[in-house]
Amino acid sequence: MITDELERAGLAKHQPIWGVVLAIALVGWAIYLGNSVPKLPVYLAAGLLIGYSLTRSRLGFAGGVKRTFYRGESSLVVALILLFTITAIVNVGIQWAAASHGALPAWEVTNASQSVIPGTQNVRSGNLSVIVGAFLFGMGMIMAGGCASGTLTDFGEGEGHAWMALPFFVLFAAPGQYLGYQLDQSAIGQIGITMWLPQYLGYGGAIAVTLALMLLLYVIVKRYENHKKQNGAYLPEQGDWLSFEQPLAPDPGQPTKFFSWRTYHKFFVERWRFTTGAVGIAVGAIFILVTTGKAWGVTTAFVTLDQKFFGLFGLEFQSPAFEETAQAMQGPLLADGGTIRNIGLVLGACLAFLMAGRFKMKFKMTGRDFWGYAGGGALMGLGARMAKGCNIGALYSGITNFSLHGYLFMIFLILGAMVAIKLFEGRLALCPLYQDDRTKQTKVVLDE
Repeated sequence: MITDELERAGLAKHQPIWGVVLAIALVGWAIYLGNSVPKLPVYLAAGLLIGYSLTRSRLGFAGGVKRTFYRGESSLVVALILLFTITAIVNVGIQWAAASHGALPAWEVTNASQSVIPGTQNVRSGNLSVIVGAFLFGMGMIMAGGCASGTLTDFGEGEGHAWMALPFFVLFAAPGQYLGYQLDQSAIGQIGITMWLPQYLGYGGAIAVTLALMLLLYVIVKRYENHKKQNGAYLPEQGDWLSFEQPLAPDPGQPTKFFSWRTYHKFFVERWRFTTGAVGIAVGAIFILVTTGKAWGVTTAFVTLDQKFFGLFGLEFQSPAFEETAQAMQGPLLADGGTIRNIGLVLGACLAFLMAGRFKMKFKMTGRDFWGYAGGGALMGLGARMAKGCNIGALYSGITNFSLHGYLFMIFLILGAMVAIKLFEGRLALCPLYQDDRTKQTKVVLDE
């Protein structure tokens, strides 16, 4: 029996039943949403797919930096490069097709009768707001143990650090939006460069440059990995997989049956490789671009949620900084597509853990850890909205829609992350001491 095997593996045998109940409830909710706003089920489906893929593969943007630094291996970064590459290749075709039918970049559209080239809404100025925002966000994601999408999926998995970080992430999103706007209006904030590669290099040149930069990044991380191997500071890719996540050993004496523990384990328990997760996320992100005409983003919906919350206490947001969320503020919160998609990420992660029988609320932490998670969430909220996007909206959707500012965001995000690792090494649970094998100390095994 599958339940017996789950129990034998140390997993909760009844949780898959709740997983099925959740899946049925999600179908019902999607039908309900579709009756009110026809496009909302599309947002929900995209969120579920991405959240499920992130959790099954344990893939995370924050983990890319930490894993490379602590474990000395680049499998997660390589998967992220694959994610960017797949998305950029598809996106260039979508944008070219739209432009060939008369669509214009978002900043050139002057009336509602003109169509927008999908994804160009994420082309931003690479200025001081992006630099400061990316740096703060990079620090925050290390302190909180996850980026924007990672915090949502960790929340759905019951991780206490995400339950502490997410409220502060949301609460500081609106202040970050305001600070970013004020900085953009200042003399120094207006110094920057806005570059959409197809406008200068054509679509062929844009994808060629993007692929070349992805190849360069691949070479850099592989050389760093080889350096770690030579210094004896490397741990294998699957070295941190839990025992039940490992593929089951083949049993030649038993024929494979579809309704069996082996099949169930393969579909719902065995951990996906990072590359598998990257493909699933790429499919979800492309689905978003095709169905909504806009690239995937996470934190704009946090600003809406923030405004709704503070509005309960009579606080009004009249600044032009909040024009981006003005339309969402006119309706109920659950009529906002971005909010529904974020809820989908949380529930997709929860569904993945329930079906694997591994959902558990984890709130064991010290007071120092609590303030680390909360501070990390606050820094991510400020940083993401100062830069008008997080690791998704500014980094992933920026680069894969050929905006130069995405690369600027990436550089300063990595710098912020490395500074946080150095500052909080050994001081926070999610920033353990880096211990080199050559010192005969014990290596820390990280879970993404």
